[in-house]
Amino acid sequence: MIRPEILQPGDTIILVSPAKSIEATHIDFARDFFEQKGLNVLTGDHAYGVHTYFSGTETERISDFQKAIDNPEIKAVICTRGGYGCIRIVEQLQWANLLRHPKWIVGFSDITILHQKALRLGVESIHATMPLNYRDNSKEALESLWESLTKASVHHEWKPNTANKTGEAAGKLVGGNLSILYSLLATPLCPDFENNILFIEDVDEQYYHLDRMLQTFKLAGVLDQISGLIVGGMSDMKDTAAPTGWTVEELVLTHFKYRKIPIAFDAPIGHIDDNRAVICGAQARLAITDDNVKLVQ
Repeated sequence: MIRPEILQPGDTIILVSPAKSIEATHIDFARDFFEQKGLNVLTGDHAYGVHTYFSGTETERISDFQKAIDNPEIKAVICTRGGYGCIRIVEQLQWANLLRHPKWIVGFSDITILHQKALRLGVESIHATMPLNYRDNSKEALESLWESLTKASVHHEWKPNTANKTGEAAGKLVGGNLSILYSLLATPLCPDFENNILFIEDVDEQYYHLDRMLQTFKLAGVLDQISGLIVGGMSDMKDTAAPTGWTVEELVLTHFKYRKIPIAFDAPIGHIDDNRAVICGAQARLAITDDNVKLVQ
């Protein structure tokens, strides 16, 4: 894997909106945040734009992201928010300059699409909070974002869930939003899960949707390939009118009755205020005990 250079004072980054439109105040807040850190901050021509649901037409969003990829002075591409839209542009972009001038792609949720593209190209990227959420994020979430950009370092610890499966795992860290990963199965953007640690998170899903996705991952052989599983925020999950009574932990563990791998719930990753940064494609070590969970990259 190729690791982009860590950021130094005076380096240039760019804020782009490759999916849903976003209120200007969030971008302005992010600009101030990074400028106070000593960075030169650019914004995409259509970062503040609105075109129906999106920040711009497909042509406009492609143009913004392409300029970010192609500009060798830009060291990180900060996606302002998710929503929906990256799948509509990802294969219309020309990615060669990401290999010539590697740079960090940063975001989560719908940006999972772009992380999988970078992974396929062999370039590490950062799954982390985005400007839409900076004002609401925990101190730890923003600190971890900065640590990942300036040190390419991850060290997270959190309290164990009694449903955890203890043990240790090593491998590349792959994953992101579960619904997005599910949609990429059997496509060229599907990640290589073999002997790697999978992390997942999601928001606003029905419990039976979660079960359907996990069942499909099982049928696709994914759950037999991974060396460990990290379950982040499963936020605002919903049950049906005739309730299933399921919990996230029960659903996940159902699929590992006959496979003994370390499994950690409640990871500080996803659609939660304490959304800490991890590096997609980087080697990782996961250690789960009865007293502690530790993820290090």
